Amino acid sequence: MRNRDIPFLFRLNREEADAFRERVKRSGLSQEAYVRQSISGKTPRDMPPPDYYSMMKELHKIGNNLNQIAKKAHVLNVIDVQRYDRDMRKFEEAVRLITEAVILPEPFENPQSLACREEAAQGGAQRGE
Repeated sequence: MRNRDIPFLFRLNREEADAFRERVKRSGLSQEAYVRQSISGKTPRDMPPPDYYSMMKELHKIGNNLNQIAKKAHVLNVIDVQRYDRDMRKFEEAVRLITEAVILPEPFENPQSLACREEAAQGGAQRGE
């Protein structure tokens, strides 16, 4: 278990505090979890729509049913194992991609590349580009 015994206090102006609270609320995380994800280089995502979890539960049920059918068909020797395996991998990949797109936090953009683009934009503006 992690030992988080260092309190951290910082001050925000009204606009920053409102923006922070709104982002935390949209993410569904606690303020502490939101800050920890940000510190670790990830951008917390907004909370998924209410029906996301029920849809994922149904997808997992479908995957389990497919596995049970495949086991029975394999015992009876009436299945194209390679085709089943290929399609099952596609199904599992689709579930993984959905989860990544909706739930997992996004990695921050590389701050150095962002700084380089900002410098280039400022340099271009100074030269009239």
